[in-house]
Amino acid sequence: MLPFLTNECLFPSVETALIEPDGLLCAGADLSPNRLISAYSKGIFPWYSDGEPILWWSPNPRTIFDIANYNPSKSLCRFARKSEWKITLNNAFEEVIQACAEPRSDLDGTWITNDIIEAYNELHKKGYAHSIEIWQDSPLKKRRLIGGIYGVAIGKLFCGESMFSRESQASKIAISCLIRYLDGFDFPILDAQIKNPHLSTLGSKQIERESFIKIINNQIIRSNDETIWQPKELNMKELVTRIVIEK
Repeated sequence: MLPFLTNECLFPSVETALIEPDGLLCAGADLSPNRLISAYSKGIFPWYSDGEPILWWSPNPRTIFDIANYNPSKSLCRFARKSEWKITLNNAFEEVIQACAEPRSDLDGTWITNDIIEAYNELHKKGYAHSIEIWQDSPLKKRRLIGGIYGVAIGKLFCGESMFSRESQASKIAISCLIRYLDGFDFPILDAQIKNPHLSTLGSKQIERESFIKIINNQIIRSNDETIWQPKELNMKELVTRIVIEK
């Protein structure tokens, strides 16, 4: 029987998660900041639909991006060199999560419920949830948000939650800029949670849950430069097209 959580921020061991559906660990409780921080610190995340209790997951294997060895495709680098898009960090978190919640043609509804939006906006205010935004200048000289990604950071662990694209290549640019930005601050991985074809084309890989847990146990206790999550504009061309030599 699937465990239901109490009001305390305690989770069952991830080793007790179901094999089918892969990684389903427990249900219930709430999306308070303390519970979410506790969950991500243990390799657990919420994923459910409207009308369901909150479901908590820790899949095995885990999908990640190996930050130090990440290299975007040559075609994406060519695109970035020519593009005039602007990239920002933490300039429009609420707009990004709302855009990620919009229905998509390839999905039946959205898992980003109003409760999720409210909870992660609160995490953002507390300094744990962050976004990358992609902007395009319009003919009226007003910037239009065309892509982005958001996620949760604890120490030197970043857990990607969702991304969106209103123009071709925008979400690829967003995740590439995020990975390269994290590389500059010595983050080892970007947690992508569950494998899907799109992430595979971007260079994600899978590792055993045990290995993932060992990584996050080492990273969540590490401190960061105090300026890392301050709102700022990023240099897309420098981030995306920088060559990385595999270690």
